Amino acid sequence: MHMKTTLSVIAGLLATSAMAQENVLTVYTYDSFVTEWGPGPAVEAAFEETCGCDLQFEGAGDGAALLSRLQLEGPRTDADIVLGLDTNLTAAARETGLFAEHGLSPDLDLPVEWTDSHFLPFDWGYFAFVGNAGAEAPTSLRDLADSDIQIVIQDPRSSTPGLGLLMWVKTAYGDEASALWEDLADNIVTVTPGWSEAYGLFLEGEADAVLSYTTSPAYHLIAEEDDSKVAWAFEEGHYMQVEVAGKVASTDVPDLADQFLAFMLTDAFQSAIPTTNWMYPAVVPEDGLPDGFETLIQPETALLLSPEEASATRDAALEEWRAALAR
Repeated sequence: MHMKTTLSVIAGLLATSAMAQENVLTVYTYDSFVTEWGPGPAVEAAFEETCGCDLQFEGAGDGAALLSRLQLEGPRTDADIVLGLDTNLTAAARETGLFAEHGLSPDLDLPVEWTDSHFLPFDWGYFAFVGNAGAEAPTSLRDLADSDIQIVIQDPRSSTPGLGLLMWVKTAYGDEASALWEDLADNIVTVTPGWSEAYGLFLEGEADAVLSYTTSPAYHLIAEEDDSKVAWAFEEGHYMQVEVAGKVASTDVPDLADQFLAFMLTDAFQSAIPTTNWMYPAVVPEDGLPDGFETLIQPETALLLSPEEASATRDAALEEWRAALAR
């Protein structure tokens, strides 16, 4: 083959590979998002219809593990978007300097006002303990701690529900949080790295209840026509979770990343959320919420720390938790 021809073939291959790179959007998210029953497949199909690109989801453990991974990889990360952090993590995420502003001012259906310039919500919910209908149901975290009910929770260092429970206890009990944890310690069968493992153990009968969401019973009702699971309503209120996505500042496909964030708030993405992620959508789809959602408990009191308060509270709350569980 002629030298010049060889060079032009190589140049052509390089151009093709560069073009291929330009059209790949890499989204880091938590494991349950990308399962076959999660929102991932539906979202991927819908976005790829509009973007002329290849959307690649990469599962990286549970929500809190996403931030750890990004901090480890730094600006050289392959991620263009990180999807699955929540407001307990956004202050720390912003401080890394690894995220760019989204530049959008969306009209959201959230119970709280949203002014964050770096992170956009895609869904929200309330943490709750989910147990079996007809079994003993405590009416507060204190009531649970005083009972013999066996529970599974998630690790706050790797899991956003685990961290949410820490904030729930701290917000509701303040200075008495460590005393509550000491009394709750003997109720805890095990602490799992992520939500999926914990929920699986509960379904296998390894515990009476699991830390999850008020929306979890809707899954059993809608997907399995099973009304045997209930979320317990607690008197002190329920801590909220607002799940967000952010654009990685070092992305080499910023326009594609922007396109994805805008797409995330459209019906094509949001309508998948209630029956795949089993949460409330950040923008209620035109058809409203699916039948079955009206059966869910509605917390009287919504608890939520600002991202700054959550960040300031986290280390002390984690220390109390570790001390109580180590005894």
